[in-house]
Amino acid sequence: MLNKLLTIIVVSFITGSVLSATQEKSNLDEEFRSLDGRVQMLKKEVLEINRDLYVLEEELLFPANTQLAVFISVDVGDFFDLDSVQLKLDDKVVANYLYTKREVDALHRGGVQQLYIGNVTKGEHELVAVFVGKGPNGRDYRRAADMVIEKGLGAKYLELKITDRTIKKQPEFVIKEWQ
Repeated sequence: MLNKLLTIIVVSFITGSVLSATQEKSNLDEEFRSLDGRVQMLKKEVLEINRDLYVLEEELLFPANTQLAVFISVDVGDFFDLDSVQLKLDDKVVANYLYTKREVDALHRGGVQQLYIGNVTKGEHELVAVFVGKGPNGRDYRRAADMVIEKGLGAKYLELKITDRTIKKQPEFVIKEWQ
């Protein structure tokens, strides 16, 4: 009888320990899921804060009333294979870019690349873009396009456009102001 009573007490103790361990594991799983959810929420908040900081930084570094942005595009491009572009603003080099084959292919497919963004004071400025590449018949080609721009209030957007002049079988380099 004492053996039975001792056996019942031991079995009850083991059963209680197993149930307690199961409940603790269940509680730990819930806490882990809760912690994982909180970590995911924190990640999302950090990404949102990072995006907001980037926008704020852009607004502070390049305020709209002094901003000048220059983009480059290629229309057709049968007569010119672009290698590099140098951009000068008021006789000061502000951008140099050497293109890879992949980047040139993207431009040929209609891509537009931001070549320069910066601050410019109100008034008249001279912009010169020097294009280097291979021209008709595989000859080395170096051409410049220039434009005097009047910077007023508000942002100014310019496009360096490389087009083909089929009549002359030559590339044409144009600086165009976006409205």
